[in-house]
Amino acid sequence: MVNVILIGSGNLAQHLIVAIQNAEKSDNTIRLIQVFARQKESLTHLLDTDKITSDFTKIKEADLYIIAVSDDAITAVSTQLPFKNCLVVHTSGTLNMDALDNKNRKGVFYPLQTFTKNKPVDFKTIPICLETTNNNDHELIEKVGQTISNTIYKIDSQQRKALHVAAVFVNNFTNHLYHIGNEICNKNQIPFTILQPLIQETAQKILNLSPQQVQTGPAIRNDQNTIASQEAFLTNENQKKIYKILTQSIQNNGKKL
Repeated sequence: MVNVILIGSGNLAQHLIVAIQNAEKSDNTIRLIQVFARQKESLTHLLDTDKITSDFTKIKEADLYIIAVSDDAITAVSTQLPFKNCLVVHTSGTLNMDALDNKNRKGVFYPLQTFTKNKPVDFKTIPICLETTNNNDHELIEKVGQTISNTIYKIDSQQRKALHVAAVFVNNFTNHLYHIGNEICNKNQIPFTILQPLIQETAQKILNLSPQQVQTGPAIRNDQNTIASQEAFLTNENQKKIYKILTQSIQNNGKKL
């Protein structure tokens, strides 16, 4: 059995707690023995208080320590850990292993998904990207990963950085475009729900086809009349700028076909 200690109490940490607890019910491979949180009350809805500590000196002995805090705090937290030569991993999509203090063995345990508190996720469907400095440590975190997810990837730091940038485009930027679409609908007294079937169909298509194959719209058709009309319609300068940039990007990509 792999004894795990989780350090953190934010969105990802809370989802990891639930995922590990679910795995414990059906599998004896891993056990969550403790969670470190600066504010213990933030986790009492998920754990008994005797499993939570806010004191670094009271962190127990374990096989794996998972740091699930903000990127800016990872180095500081790893420095405060009161032990040496243990396996410590972080969950960042952008930082390499050097962000962790050298007194412990290092690794990365990066679940590629967007997490929101109180929004349940099926961790079994979430890809987990792993990186370590030696094979034995990789086997250990792979074992942990396989108990909570069906999809494990061995990804190095450079690949993970590229993957995170790609994820920003397909998730964060796309969600912001939804926000812009919602603003335009609200301004014109149109319910945003009208767009939801279109959003779902677009997402479904790329499960079987490449994004390039399914690109539609006035930009890829080079429909200059529609493009000019829509640019003129937009009175918000930020929206107009984004429309122009994306239109140009789509057209430039279309020339490469």
